[in-house]
Amino acid sequence: MGMMQEFREFAARGSVIDLAVGVIIGAAFGKIVDSMVGDLIMPVIGAVVGKLDFSNLFVVLGGVPAGTAMTLDALKKAGVPVFAYGNFITVAVNFAILAFIIFLMIRQVNRMKKTQPAPAPAAPAENIMLLREIRDSLKR
Repeated sequence: MGMMQEFREFAARGSVIDLAVGVIIGAAFGKIVDSMVGDLIMPVIGAVVGKLDFSNLFVVLGGVPAGTAMTLDALKKAGVPVFAYGNFITVAVNFAILAFIIFLMIRQVNRMKKTQPAPAPAAPAENIMLLREIRDSLKR
C-alpha cells in the first residue's frame, strides 16, 4: 500500500475531519475572545486601575537611543530589551476566559450525557436466534 493511499485513508476518517473542523472553529473562537478581552474587558480594567492601555505597560531593561519614543512598539523596533508585562496580563486574561468557557462547554456536554437514557440492547439478528435454537435443541 502506497504512502499516498495510507494518507488518504487516514485523512478520510471521521475523527480527523472532526479535529480539523474543531481547530478551525477554535481559531475563530480564539479571535473572538481576543477581541472581547482587548476591546471590552481590558479597557474597563484599565479605567478602574487608572491605566487605559495595558499593552504599553513595560519596563525598559536597556539603554534607549536618543530620539526613540517611549512606546513598546518604538522600543522594540529600536532593539531595546523591554519587560512587557502588560501584554502578558492580556494573554493571561485571554487564557483564563477561554479555559472557563471550555470548562462550561464540557460541563454542559457531560450533563447532556447523563440525562440521555442508555439505549436498549438491540434484538439479536435472525441468524443468531436460529443458531441459539439449534444449540438448545442439541443440548436436549
